[in-house]
Amino acid sequence: MKVPGLKLICLAFLFIHTRILVCYGALDDAVDDYTDETPAKPPPPEMDNCNGVFLSYAFTSRTKALPLLKNVSAQPWTFNAMATVVNSGTEEVKGWKMYIGFQHKEILVSATNAVLIDGGGDFPTAVGNGTTLAGYPKADLKTSIDTAGDFNQIAVQVELKGSMFGLGEKATPMPKTISLKNDGWRCPTPTKYKTYMHACCKRDLKFKVNSNKKSKFAARQNGDLTFMYDVVKSYEGSYEAQVMMDNSSPIGRLDRWNLTWEWMRGEFIYSMKGAYTPRFDTSDCVYGLAGRYLKGFDFTNVMNCEKKPTITDLPLTKVNDTQIGKIPYCCKNASLLPPQMDPSRARAIFQLRVYKLPPDTPPTILYPPQRWNITGVLNARYHCGPPIRVDPSEFPNLKGFDAKVYAIASWQVVCNMTRPEKRKTRCCVSFSAYYSDGAIPCSTCACGCDNIDTDKCNPDKPAMHLPPDALLLPSENRTAKTKAFAKLKKKGIPKKLPCPDNCGVSINWHINTDHKAGWSARMTLFNWQEAPFVDWFVAVEIKKAYPDYDNVFSFNGTKKLKGIKNTIFFQSLKDLNYLVEMKNGSKPSDPKVPGKQQSVISFTKKKTPNIKIRKGDGFPSKVYFNGEECALPRSFPSSGHRSHLSIASFILISITTTFLLIITRFI
Repeated sequence: MKVPGLKLICLAFLFIHTRILVCYGALDDAVDDYTDETPAKPPPPEMDNCNGVFLSYAFTSRTKALPLLKNVSAQPWTFNAMATVVNSGTEEVKGWKMYIGFQHKEILVSATNAVLIDGGGDFPTAVGNGTTLAGYPKADLKTSIDTAGDFNQIAVQVELKGSMFGLGEKATPMPKTISLKNDGWRCPTPTKYKTYMHACCKRDLKFKVNSNKKSKFAARQNGDLTFMYDVVKSYEGSYEAQVMMDNSSPIGRLDRWNLTWEWMRGEFIYSMKGAYTPRFDTSDCVYGLAGRYLKGFDFTNVMNCEKKPTITDLPLTKVNDTQIGKIPYCCKNASLLPPQMDPSRARAIFQLRVYKLPPDTPPTILYPPQRWNITGVLNARYHCGPPIRVDPSEFPNLKGFDAKVYAIASWQVVCNMTRPEKRKTRCCVSFSAYYSDGAIPCSTCACGCDNIDTDKCNPDKPAMHLPPDALLLPSENRTAKTKAFAKLKKKGIPKKLPCPDNCGVSINWHINTDHKAGWSARMTLFNWQEAPFVDWFVAVEIKKAYPDYDNVFSFNGTKKLKGIKNTIFFQSLKDLNYLVEMKNGSKPSDPKVPGKQQSVISFTKKKTPNIKIRKGDGFPSKVYFNGEECALPRSFPSSGHRSHLSIASFILISITTTFLLIITRFI
């Protein structure tokens, strides 16, 4: 079935006297109830006049998919489209990346000649908020000058197939925009037709290109987390590689990290040093392409044959193991710290032996894995780009010669931290102040309500203010105190109370004092989980008060963060580096007790004499725990009746008990 009245604009590139001819056609048989007799437009002159990178998107067909529904907004459609990238300029485009601003709840099912670098890169994937494609296996686009007009080297066409929702039969489901996402390029608003759009992207003259013009590969980029995939030895049918990850962010961190990537050409991991795959599985080799091509190969000792393996670090006990350990920067229990905490723990390295399949068996044919992704436990989420070929990495000569050793081939993967989506963070913040007798708790379902019975609580109701001592209790034990406090304040009590925040870690920021020369805050960390946090840190962005940060008394603190503005970094003292886990109460009937640590933080008013603490200037605008951005309340405490026993007093009493528990841990 052909698309109702949608024009097919096919880009058939023919080289005639070294020119690229763009041809347009039209669908012949329109559906009975809708036709479009408008003649095809001539080729856009921008194609010939584009001295840069020419992008286009052509919508080619759409068909109703099952189930057939009367509800137009719910009716699924299958669609086909073509995205094209042409290097029509004078410099090579390395590692091209094209953004397509989908907007109709599209689900992309397949894409030729490219991989997705959003959402983990798996198909099918929802792309209704837009997505970015990266070239694979051809990542670089050469110039027409250097290739004598060879279209196969200067351009790529990506056939897109997927599903979409919510459009009537006569609507034209085009994306909002298209653009080139490579650094140093600027794209105008695309020129749009009914089923086609194009744009000519040009170099941003203000962008400083940090590259060596003599190099045939792309310049290395900076990011929050970077990987190097270096092939150090290559054989017929296999190669040895080293993977190095560097944490460059002063507020980035990974605990119990798991790295995944995807083999695109049937490769498998034979062995590893410095890391391992938690799943030792050879079935995909025995029953797959490897078993078919590698007749007589003994798969008994193969580590992993999964197309998308999971890789993690070795424990500390394996650091001197000569068979699987004994390499620099390995074996740290999968922990990666910010460089200012410990530079030696901001890097991890592992090595692997990879087997290849025909036709890629020659030593000179090398492809890196694609779709890199890394996760941690209560850490920031990272978005990773595609592997980009860079100059071969340099290594020290281990034989004692004054010489340099280079990798056979090197690729870089750059990952950056992303902000958590609403209700998908894993930590939250509550606010309180000496001038208010209640606390503003963490937001309702701040960390999601997926595992909460919402029949018993309201996930959409704003969180109710709490009495001071309620912050010390687990959420399931706060009901009576919350109702009593609301009654005392003559506030309405809903039939279904708001759902709890559901966070594993919460932080209370309390305004402790405020006077003419300065003011102070008290920060308390609560661990509601059953595992401790070792070598924890908190980063606090507090824009108006930042210049007058003075001191912290029970933590270590610094304002010296490279590339991060208005942020103070706090970490545990050397012998108090455990934020202990939640414990049972003294009696079986008592509520559980969270692990806690607390410190007073002092500020002066030398540079900020007009700061308005009671108006909210003393509260942070962002808080990060171990790299994860925490959810903040939507309001500040207001001035009102002050209770004789403040929130800080309640917490201080509890902190003393927790301190004794920490000391006991080391006795």
